Amino acid sequence: MRTLPLRMGNSIKTYDFKSGLSNEIELVPISSIFRDHGQNIIEPHRADFYHIFWLTKGTPTHTVDFIPVRLQPDSLLFINKNRVHFFDRSGDYDGWILLFTDTFFVQSPRDALFLHNTILFHDLLEVIPLLDLKEATSNLTLVLEQIRTELKNPDDLVHTPLLQNMLHNLLMLAEREHRRQGFSEIKKGPNLDHTLAFTQLLDKQFTHQKAVQQYASQMGITERRLQQATSAALGKTPKQLVEERVLLEAKRLLVHTSQSIKEIGFELGFEEPTNFGRFFRQKIGRTPAEFRQSF
Repeated sequence: MRTLPLRMGNSIKTYDFKSGLSNEIELVPISSIFRDHGQNIIEPHRADFYHIFWLTKGTPTHTVDFIPVRLQPDSLLFINKNRVHFFDRSGDYDGWILLFTDTFFVQSPRDALFLHNTILFHDLLEVIPLLDLKEATSNLTLVLEQIRTELKNPDDLVHTPLLQNMLHNLLMLAEREHRRQGFSEIKKGPNLDHTLAFTQLLDKQFTHQKAVQQYASQMGITERRLQQATSAALGKTPKQLVEERVLLEAKRLLVHTSQSIKEIGFELGFEEPTNFGRFFRQKIGRTPAEFRQSF
């Protein structure tokens, strides 16, 4: 994790992966992150890489996009890239955080598909994956220890592929355990595939593209087929998903930045501030100013 944010002031702090490592994967003690970056991590921030928290001590509350997640010792928390989150201010806890990027994990189209579709990181059901290692039937701790040991070894011909295989095994075992511990999974098939493809495009384009037909066209399907897919997978229309994505970013910017409401409206693609205010109030039941003040 970088010491300084890439963007400051009126934007949510955004961090890139630590430079200078032979591979974009790192297993870092929580205590050392607090020592080196304490003031930054207790403030809302996001990063273009994945986080896996392995808590060993304490009971902190980690907040992910307004959702408080209470952690217990011997638990694993999975946070997708670009989620806005922040650490418990107390610092009275410890463990490890496994950080890795797409660049490290994805060595083939199959890897990209796995990472995009895994129930550990896609956010369709708005559930933050949290596993209880005490209840786990898989020896996830053993794989984490193997990763920690291999990261200490010198970089030779097998170092990188070993780490990639270990990480893949960890995610597959965690997926199995997440299901075993009660996760209600969306039925796999074309409807889920179309929904995931749509939300991936939406995440990149929602500020300037609101028309569902344009997303369907990019996907090579009809607008009607896209509506069938999201309705079957999530019980929501594509239009609802567009609105929810805009609202999430609006909430983030209202609470976590000092941007004016007019500036936020423009950033989210509203040409007139009154249109943004009307949209927000219609969906939330409060004006942007009232929502900001409540936090």
